[in-house]
Amino acid sequence: MTGDIHIGTAGWSVPSSYADGFPRQGSHLERYSARLGMAEINTSFYRPHRRATYERWAASTPQPFRFAVKAPRRLTHELRLADPIPDLDRFAGEVGGLGARLGVVLIQTPPSLAFDPDRAGPFFEALADRIAAPVALEPRHASWFTAVADDWLARRRIARVAADPARPDGAGEPGGWRGLAYWRLHGSPRIYYSPYAPETLDGVARRLKALSQTGPVWCVLDNTAAFAALGDALSLMSRIDPRA
Repeated sequence: MTGDIHIGTAGWSVPSSYADGFPRQGSHLERYSARLGMAEINTSFYRPHRRATYERWAASTPQPFRFAVKAPRRLTHELRLADPIPDLDRFAGEVGGLGARLGVVLIQTPPSLAFDPDRAGPFFEALADRIAAPVALEPRHASWFTAVADDWLARRRIARVAADPARPDGAGEPGGWRGLAYWRLHGSPRIYYSPYAPETLDGVARRLKALSQTGPVWCVLDNTAAFAALGDALSLMSRIDPRA
């Protein structure tokens, strides 16, 4: 964490090529959290975790550390935000184990799910009733990137994720509620694999610093498939604060 700019990776792997820059002792999470201030939990999208697991993760990290947790695909891709109550209740009960370490709930919707206030409204109301953390939404249908949808999200204090690669048009900039900016960088040119060029990280750092003037900024490196994410995260941190 650098001021109101939170930088980390999807998961908390510490590849051997970066091991010398981290403590030798402890779990992967304990070692990772000694240098970085946040991590995004993606495995929750694929399978549930016991509340005790979240409690253990919270206890393994220092006080400033925060997690973002991705909501289960059962809610977003199978139910498509409809009739969410039983699954939301279970998810809320599980992630409650993070306590104050829960920083953001990430909702990623499928490319086929268009903006529909009648469907989305009850879902996000039920989510807010159960989990107090800020919400970041990563939609992937073009209808979410209109002025109408942007205003709808802003009024409900839902931040729209900025993603790279940006699909569709407009997805490369944060939207919705401006009290939170959330970036997900998936790798370029090869998604999930490629490291980012130094000049790209320079531009991202400038953008994050500018956005931090209006609220907290989270930036997650998701190019983890070939272990590029951690190096990019550390490089980005050094561009924002050379002491990091």
